[in-house]
Amino acid sequence: MPDRIPGPETSPEGELPGARGELSQGVLDALRGPTGGPAPQPREARDADPFGDDLQLALYLCYELHYRGFRGIDAAWEWDPGLLGLRAALERRFLEALRERTAGHLDVHDALDELLVEPVDGTGVSYFLKDEGQLWQLREYAAQRSLYHLKEADPHAWVIPRLRGRAKAAFVAVEFDEFGGGRAERVHARLFADLMADLGLDTTYGRYVDAASAEMLAVVNLMSLLGLHRAHRGALVGHFATVEVTSSPGSRRLAEAMRRTGAGPAAEHFYAEHVTADAVHEQIVRRDVIGGLLADEPSLAPDIAFGIAATTWLEDRLGDRLLAAWRSGSTSLRAQL
Repeated sequence: MPDRIPGPETSPEGELPGARGELSQGVLDALRGPTGGPAPQPREARDADPFGDDLQLALYLCYELHYRGFRGIDAAWEWDPGLLGLRAALERRFLEALRERTAGHLDVHDALDELLVEPVDGTGVSYFLKDEGQLWQLREYAAQRSLYHLKEADPHAWVIPRLRGRAKAAFVAVEFDEFGGGRAERVHARLFADLMADLGLDTTYGRYVDAASAEMLAVVNLMSLLGLHRAHRGALVGHFATVEVTSSPGSRRLAEAMRRTGAGPAAEHFYAEHVTADAVHEQIVRRDVIGGLLADEPSLAPDIAFGIAATTWLEDRLGDRLLAAWRSGSTSLRAQL
């Protein structure tokens, strides 16, 4: 195994990826020029596939300006009015399609109860990797998920000033754990970088955007979209709850997969850490974050339920993509590692 590669904090900005269509090409062309320059018009998003490569990459590019940005790109693009107008149109297209596919999921308590049910005969990605996954598939999984885990907890932090009282206190308590409890080496994004190094992957922030599928981009884009809008604070809490409630059992299976394949101690530790931590977080999120938010703002119940349903639908869609590729002996990535 190669020497451990420096963690994501050593790469403050990412590299621009390649285009996947006219929309994403237009955003890339705009970013390479001066702010205020021409960008794709909002109307160009109307007929785009809401879950396709082109729209999802264009949206990802817009969102990444609010995280670390891109090397050599003017930071002023983050609040460029023209680009924000395009982003709003992309978001509308994405959200409308998600609402169509999750219609009827309006009861927050039923949605939470469903998250707690583990299928008797599980067929998801974590089951596959635990029982029969090979090291190359674990590497692909980590490369895809790096778009999420190297910014783990960051988009959720945007909701903190939009909460109050019991919900805010509990939310911050969980986030404190996600950010390592005050210790840089225990920040979960840092732990995932260590996992990647064990698997011989490049830990550079954003390194695998070009290889990641549209399904993975959509998973990441949802949490960015919900985090950036105060109006979607309920849905972001629903997203947060979905992650925390379902994490512990899935992490247990992934830790077993890492151990069985000899992936390495850091690879196993990342998921073992989540088994214990997220079992505790689940109780806090259900009782105090969601309970506190609904006590303050009961009208947000449908939004929380939507956040749960949308997150689940996109994660299931990603899982279907991964399993279809792996069971056929093919790569799940757009480019081989």
